[in-house]
Amino acid sequence: MVVVCAGNSGAHAVQMAVGMGARVTVLDLDTRKLEALDTEYRGRVVMLMSNPANIESEVADADLLIGAVLIPAAKAPLVVNAKTVARMRPGSVIVDIAIDQAGCIESIRPTSHQNPVYEQHGVIHYAVPNMPALVGRTSTLGLTQATEPYVAMLVSKGIERALAEHQGLARGVKTENGKITFGAVAKALGFS
Repeated sequence: MVVVCAGNSGAHAVQMAVGMGARVTVLDLDTRKLEALDTEYRGRVVMLMSNPANIESEVADADLLIGAVLIPAAKAPLVVNAKTVARMRPGSVIVDIAIDQAGCIESIRPTSHQNPVYEQHGVIHYAVPNMPALVGRTSTLGLTQATEPYVAMLVSKGIERALAEHQGLARGVKTENGKITFGAVAKALGFS
């Protein structure tokens, strides 16, 4: 199994795969993320810098490819080209969880819960946007648990005081007085 990007989703994919006894290779640009995973798995997972040569050789040999690249509020970069996908063994599987940001694998296109897969180059592709919708209750409970402390803080302290006292909450503000304040979102929506 190959995981492209060691962020939260990629790291969780690694955790599941290692737990099931899979051979896992992770590619990322961030050496800190790779070092953290290497420390956690003590050499049971292969860590590689993400570059075209490593991606091409590792993906071509993968039976499962997880694309987990995320650039907040922006389109995901294409990191696996269609030529590399075509070199994968027939019956291999691609899951591109970056599909909500257009995907990070060139041969990917959005699928649906009704028709979740398609075959291209002999490779099975899965790219359902909003995958948490498959487990609506669980994802809602998780989101509620994560956001409830912030809502409580806003209610008890008021918006201005809560934002002044909590830098993380203040960084989460993306609109103010009817204007988009987050540059990447404004650019993506044509308001920059």
